[in-house]
Amino acid sequence: MAAEPSRLSAPVFRLREDELPPELILSIERILDLHTQGESDPLSRLTNDFNPIGVLNDYFPDEAALGQLEAVQSRLAESERLLQSEIDTLREELRKDQDPSRMQLIQEMISDLLGQMSRIREKATESEAVVRNITKEIQVLDLAKKNLILSMTTLKRLQMLVNALSQLEDQIKERKYHDIVQSLAAVKQIGASFKPYTSVRRISELWRRIQEIQVELRSMIDADWDKFYMQDPAKPIKPSVVADACLVVDVLGPEIRVQFVERYVALELKEYRRIFRATDEAGQLDNLSRRFAWFRRLLQTHETEQGRVFPADWKVGWFLTAKFIEITRDDMTALLSKAGSKLTVKQLLDTLQETMEFEASITRKFGTSLRELLKATTPSNATRPLKPITSAFEPHMGVYIDAQDKVLSDMLAQYRGPKSRSSLEVTSSTEDDEATPVLVLPSSTELFYFYARTLEQCAKLFTGQPLYDLCNLFKRWLKIYAEEVLVASMKKPSTIGRKSMDARYDVNELKNACTLINTADYCQTTALELEENIRDKCDEAFKEKITLQDERDLFVSAISAAILIMLRELDSACDPALTTLSRTAWATLKHVSGQSAYVEPLVKAIEEVAETVKPLVEQKKYLRNFFDKAANAVLAKFTNALVKSRPLMEIGAEQLLIDLQAIKACLLKIPGEALITSNYTKSVTKHTTRLEALLKVIVTPVDPPEGFILNYTLVIGDASFSNFQKILDLKGTPKAEQNDLLDSFLTITSTKSELESTSFLSSLDMDPGQITTLTSPGSSRASLLPGASTGESILAALSSPPLTGAPSSGSDTPPRQDQSNRREVFSDFKRFVSFGLRRETLPP
Repeated sequence: MAAEPSRLSAPVFRLREDELPPELILSIERILDLHTQGESDPLSRLTNDFNPIGVLNDYFPDEAALGQLEAVQSRLAESERLLQSEIDTLREELRKDQDPSRMQLIQEMISDLLGQMSRIREKATESEAVVRNITKEIQVLDLAKKNLILSMTTLKRLQMLVNALSQLEDQIKERKYHDIVQSLAAVKQIGASFKPYTSVRRISELWRRIQEIQVELRSMIDADWDKFYMQDPAKPIKPSVVADACLVVDVLGPEIRVQFVERYVALELKEYRRIFRATDEAGQLDNLSRRFAWFRRLLQTHETEQGRVFPADWKVGWFLTAKFIEITRDDMTALLSKAGSKLTVKQLLDTLQETMEFEASITRKFGTSLRELLKATTPSNATRPLKPITSAFEPHMGVYIDAQDKVLSDMLAQYRGPKSRSSLEVTSSTEDDEATPVLVLPSSTELFYFYARTLEQCAKLFTGQPLYDLCNLFKRWLKIYAEEVLVASMKKPSTIGRKSMDARYDVNELKNACTLINTADYCQTTALELEENIRDKCDEAFKEKITLQDERDLFVSAISAAILIMLRELDSACDPALTTLSRTAWATLKHVSGQSAYVEPLVKAIEEVAETVKPLVEQKKYLRNFFDKAANAVLAKFTNALVKSRPLMEIGAEQLLIDLQAIKACLLKIPGEALITSNYTKSVTKHTTRLEALLKVIVTPVDPPEGFILNYTLVIGDASFSNFQKILDLKGTPKAEQNDLLDSFLTITSTKSELESTSFLSSLDMDPGQITTLTSPGSSRASLLPGASTGESILAALSSPPLTGAPSSGSDTPPRQDQSNRREVFSDFKRFVSFGLRRETLPP
């Protein structure tokens, strides 16, 4: 049993195969290494997908093997007995392991083990105390050794300090700056280690002596420098001596070096302050070039003479330049403020240009930007940051902005005001019919060219407040150009006579409107580019403030106004033909022929206007917008003329149906393949379909009445009493017959709950007057903007009725609140009274 644990342990994990998945059982067996030895018995690995057929085939591969059946049964019975015996043994061991007395014994052994560990810890603490006592004297000796070494080292350093100090004093007496550099550096380095011991009298005396020697050295170097700077022939100082003295100053510390450089800079610029005082002639604005020339000579002298003694890493030239810039900037601030209103643009720009050229030369000379140079030379205790000389000009750039304002005013003066010649008039008067038309007004391109040039010039000078002020100036003149040049030119009466008197429209007006559309589109597109260009050039603090959106909206408004002008001319072109339509006596028409006489001139007028504007408008989106409005306007005007020409009678309505098809074909053709859209086609088809429905109802005979009314409900699809009355009026039905038809209409429609209460006839005006289809350019602002009105009031007669809500004018039947409820025929008091009056007036 014990010799085969792997084979006999497997059944332990198969006791609960019905509860554990086979994959988990296999994983446990693999982890516990239960099958390290090969298993010849297939019954040793039983899983949920165990196949007994395969095992039987292994035991009995052929018919001859059946003779061993009893031997196989005996072997399996023996295996079963051994497994059962193993199971019994394991159960007995488990019972013994769960014996309470044995568990108590184990707990006692654990308690005893913990007690032993506690005693070991106590012994370890006692041992540590014994070791500490043994090594206590050793620690004292070690500390004494450290103190002794430190004392010896300190005394040795003290001796070195005394020797170095004595040597330094001798070198100072002989002014040997080359040797002093090393000695002074050694004294300062060694002396710094004795700073914690200054309470010792001897060390305190040495420390004071070191400080006194540094002060003495400073005074001696200053005296030698003065002799060198003044070039006293009696006591000449060699440059090499002063160069070594500068190295000594470096050792004395950065503060001493800064003071030394500042003293030199003050000496060098003392004469500059005297010559170029702001109160003297030499210090005035017009002598600024003399200041820069003087400093360039000074800088040249510094680099070839005195400045050669300074170490290169001191960058004394930088400090000299920074101080010159500071003095000059303060002078320029005072002079510009004093000039005030007398400061001219030329003087400002000339002076600023000279200053910028000087600062650029400084940048090239030192190989670094001026702002970096000023930042590197700003003292740590400075109360204000150093700025370039050009910063003094920034508060006075209003003079430059005002000058640009004056230039723009002069540039656009000829196009502004009541007596001015507009750009459109100039264009119209100089071109003939065969000349190439002007697509964009030259004044707009000149304006933006001036903007680009001025922006580039200003951005080179300043990118802060002056550039932002210039942007505001641009915005103001864009607004003026949009309102006082483009829109105002549309309000002026045309000075050119109408060339097409028969058509009653002005071709020049159409061309001018197209030019205005192109110009306004060019302006609003270029304004966006201008806005982005300004934002790229300006400082970060002003980026969010810069926007030209309001000005761009003004140009979009100008485009809308120009489209209205084109629609007005289209209205004038169509007016003669539609007037003929409105005056035609359709009731006298005996038979239907081809197209009516008015159709051909109407179609011709529409096509002429379309062919005039299509090649002149650059952007297709505006042409599409125009054709959308034009188609709606023509159909609305046709509807008004049709209503005016009533009674139509059946023959007249049939003739109008033929005319409408020709007009529809014309409207669908005029945009051309490049411009026509599915929305345009749907819109034209929608409006013409309504007119066709109206005329088809009129064509239908009133006898029998039920058939006529049924046709109305099928074609029109409403139960509106007033709408049916409009059909009868258009048809020319006598009043006596109308009463019977109206009564029948009420009776029939009262049973048809599926009918709507309104339709497109609800908004049909039966008394159309002189309809103002177009508003003035000034009142049409921003009509192309999102959410704005499109100015299509002329289309009210063809507008779709609301599906829900209150009925529109002309409907006497309120909308149903519930489709399942029966319509109340006399839901309106006015309708009830009119019905009662008709009943009383019926003939006996």
